[in-house]
Amino acid sequence: MELMEAVKFSRLLVPLLFTVLIADSVNGIGVNWGTQATHPLPASTVVKMLKDNGIQKVKLFDADATILDALKKSGIQVMVGIPNDMLYTLANSVEAAEKWVSKNVSTHVSSGGVDIRYVAVGNEPFLSTYNGTFQATTLPALQNIQSALIKSGLSSQVKVTVPLNADVYQSSSDKPSDGNFRSDIHDLMLQIVKFLSDNGAPFTVNIYPFISLYNDPSFPVDYAFFNGYQTPINDNGRQYENVFDANYDTLVWALQKNGFGNLPIIVGEIGWPTDGDKNANNQYAQRFNQGFMSRYIAGRGTPMRPGPMDAYLFSLIDEDNKSIQPGNFERHWGLFYYDGTPKYQLNLGTRSNGLVGASGVHYLAKKWCILNPSANLNNDQVAPSVDYACQNADCTSLGYGTSCGNLDARGNISYAFNSYFQVNDQIDSACKFPGLSVVTDRDPSTGDCKFKIMIQTDSARLRKPVGLLLFAFLFFTILYNLRF
Repeated sequence: MELMEAVKFSRLLVPLLFTVLIADSVNGIGVNWGTQATHPLPASTVVKMLKDNGIQKVKLFDADATILDALKKSGIQVMVGIPNDMLYTLANSVEAAEKWVSKNVSTHVSSGGVDIRYVAVGNEPFLSTYNGTFQATTLPALQNIQSALIKSGLSSQVKVTVPLNADVYQSSSDKPSDGNFRSDIHDLMLQIVKFLSDNGAPFTVNIYPFISLYNDPSFPVDYAFFNGYQTPINDNGRQYENVFDANYDTLVWALQKNGFGNLPIIVGEIGWPTDGDKNANNQYAQRFNQGFMSRYIAGRGTPMRPGPMDAYLFSLIDEDNKSIQPGNFERHWGLFYYDGTPKYQLNLGTRSNGLVGASGVHYLAKKWCILNPSANLNNDQVAPSVDYACQNADCTSLGYGTSCGNLDARGNISYAFNSYFQVNDQIDSACKFPGLSVVTDRDPSTGDCKFKIMIQTDSARLRKPVGLLLFAFLFFTILYNLRF
């Protein structure tokens, strides 16, 4: 009987001890550092920007060695990520998991001085749009990475988790207390939650009130923010004045109903985009992020969990090479533009003078590619040229309700041409749309619509000779095939 009581006590003690540890690590807001950009800022520049802004935690989507090296002895806590396309290999090979941990965790922790706290195994692998692709591999991958961490002697310092979209749970009504895990993955979620609990690991969830507004035109706008909603939801005496609290507490109820009410929760992603949709703009983003940060700084949680929470803002910098399948807004989540310039004032609780931009950023020449003023819009090359430019660059600031939504037809074409020109480092051939384009040194930007000038990067300097070599290779290959 005494042994059974001790076992029960130890099961309670593990999550309680981890709650203390995770509370100790919650000493500032975290950010997501994505790298799907055609011209990323140097890792050292970004790390300096993190430190200048007092940001002490960063979440990565892979384990880029250059980035991890830049984080050495920075004092910044790190969550490294494992992409979904690696889950199958890691789920089916303990050896592969051990090699991954050795290369991407042990090496950087032991000899590099990188403060890695978490390994994020996969990223939103149970999204309904994936049609179950990763359901069979996520838990085995988690288990194998955990085993590898134990073997490496790092399991007490580095915890595994799996960032999940909020669609893994749902409520049968608008009340959080009716929440539970999604029926098609209910049993799998309980296995994962038990695994996390047994290993002192947190549940990581990504919550996006913007998506509620994006998906449902009738969604009450003020309910997406943290102030201004006049008709709160009453859930057995608990008042919900915003969708974030309701969403978060739906998860709390799902955990509690299934016997894991004390499991720590990390908000892995939360933020608001600034372009690419009528509801994506700097004003809304500033309102949402400052509303969240004010609560975060004050240590105010939710009705079900009123204390401090652990969270990572999404995201640090815009990424112009992200997939736009979910929506054009995907490339505009950053607190900073592509060049590290702050988009708006935001108090992170670390300094009173707002966000600090990147320093030492170098730009290409002040020139732009635009539609030739003498070009005829009825030219049959206009449509295919614009399509080609937008498919190979970024035109997500064009369209209804966007920052460049007020451009006329000529302005839209010029924006597309310039986007392609800048992405290709302003090489002459990138502004050779047949009889349509011309390079100018006069900035065509107007109002909120900015025609960007791309930043200089090492990859940009290499791209020109590599592009010429590739062209030569293809040219001689074609000649060879024609000859024989």
